[in-house]
Amino acid sequence: MTRPVPEMSLRDAREVLGVGADSTPAEIRRAYRDAVRRAHPDAGGDVSVFRQVVDAYQRLQDPLSPPLAQAPPRPRPTPDPDLEISPRQALEGGEVDHHFPDGRAIRITLPPGLRSGDRVQAGGVELCVYIRAHDGVLVRGDDVWMTARVAPGLLKKGGRITVDTPLGPRSVWIDRKAAERGLVRVECQGLPARGDRQRGHLFIRLSAATGLADSAAMSLLRRFAAAWAA
Repeated sequence: MTRPVPEMSLRDAREVLGVGADSTPAEIRRAYRDAVRRAHPDAGGDVSVFRQVVDAYQRLQDPLSPPLAQAPPRPRPTPDPDLEISPRQALEGGEVDHHFPDGRAIRITLPPGLRSGDRVQAGGVELCVYIRAHDGVLVRGDDVWMTARVAPGLLKKGGRITVDTPLGPRSVWIDRKAAERGLVRVECQGLPARGDRQRGHLFIRLSAATGLADSAAMSLLRRFAAAWAA
């Protein structure tokens, strides 16, 4: 059985974290940190509430969401014990440098498949993992989301495209149904399975790029159809 595409409005996400439309990224992050600590299963919290908190934070990090109201710039906050990683580091694991508020710096080896809210022991403290959006790629739960710019003709009839994902180029077939709704799901190309979390999927939003030529295969198909009709 396939899992439904996760959906959460910006209003719902703000209500879950208790922030407003004019909240700054730093305020949202602090609200998320407090909420995830209260809801974390290891602290006796409810799993469904914990995942809702994580989904709300990631919804507010979505680069395609309407931007939050601009607020006057504030001084850069002092680093805290939380560990921010990129979607690629969540997918592959590997080494990451972390700086503590007291000036200490350590290198941490991460396992693949970390999710936001997971905890890592390092430097004698427990760090809470946050997966930040990077280069238009974000992580929601187990799934990786990104956007691909495609020729307008492909959004009408479908076709095959090559997408640069965090793990390298992927050839993706877009059927007509996916083309019409502007979203394609690539099975089992999200975060790897870890613990009780199943392997996620890759969701690609399709954005029409005016002036972008159709693929060679699509152009050939159109010429063939025109010749046949003649």
